[in-house]
Amino acid sequence: MSNAFRASVLLSASLMALPAAAGPAPKVEDVKAKQVVLISFDGAHDVRQWQRSRNLAARTGARFTYFLSCVFLLSRETKGEYHAPGRSAGRSNVGFAQSKQEVAERLAQINLAAAEGHEIASHACGHFDGGAWSKADWGKEFDAFSSIARDAYRINGITPEPAGWAQLVASIKGFRAPYLSQSKALNAALRERGFLYNASGVSRGPEAPKPDEGLTDFALPLIPEGPAGKRVIAMDYNLYVRHSGGTEKLDEAAQFETRTLDAFRAAFDKQYGGARIPLEIGFHFTLMNGGAYWRALERFAGEVCVKADVECISYADYMKRNNAAEPLQVDG
Repeated sequence: MSNAFRASVLLSASLMALPAAAGPAPKVEDVKAKQVVLISFDGAHDVRQWQRSRNLAARTGARFTYFLSCVFLLSRETKGEYHAPGRSAGRSNVGFAQSKQEVAERLAQINLAAAEGHEIASHACGHFDGGAWSKADWGKEFDAFSSIARDAYRINGITPEPAGWAQLVASIKGFRAPYLSQSKALNAALRERGFLYNASGVSRGPEAPKPDEGLTDFALPLIPEGPAGKRVIAMDYNLYVRHSGGTEKLDEAAQFETRTLDAFRAAFDKQYGGARIPLEIGFHFTLMNGGAYWRALERFAGEVCVKADVECISYADYMKRNNAAEPLQVDG
């Protein structure tokens, strides 16, 4: 064997022993974040709607935020405990509970909802427009909410008070203003009282929550609705005014339900197939146009909240997930 041939064989063997050169890495598709849907209820008064919303959550795995008005923890006999800024004692724009029994039933629903993982948040008390209130006025309103909610059992003579009630009230750190009426004075009072977020905003379309000097601002989006695609706040009351001028038109309820569902679906699909910005939807416990909007909400939640890559969660859950080192684990 010639020296040249022997050198060639050795070179070939050594090359075969080397690891193969790495080729281009396989393309990995970006994994989208889960689509978040934030469904909330303002006022949170009617006991039947408490139960209905909790049933919806049980069916779909959703977790809701209930923006509670504290006057619904006072009866006609105890309404004098509330004294709104600039009003006489015992005045409210949305009334009070009709009886001690109604308060007791509502308190039971609040405790059940909290135990099931829903968030109890603040909608202030008497549903007055505080757009012109001072920081001190808002402080008075927040103090009223805290004391009335904390002492609801004692004020109404309801026993026994369940263990953990005071802690539940103390944990309330979320707020939505009546009429979505905001001001610098409100934000200053929220910060002073240690609130974590303010869900009183309105945006052109879904927007990511924004930090604001210690608060996080959330906004209900304007979404296209109806044949002309005209934008409306994604809230049942605004749809009610859009559809029927704020009066009951039961003969058109089915049409209003369909329009609402179509609008929710379109707003969801745009985010689900795109940037996946959280979609916020606001509701009340009042049944408008024969319950058309609640039926649309139930159908919508039944379609989207059950998806593996969708989270229908509370504002508090969203805050925890985005402020914690570990991803939030949502039950259900």
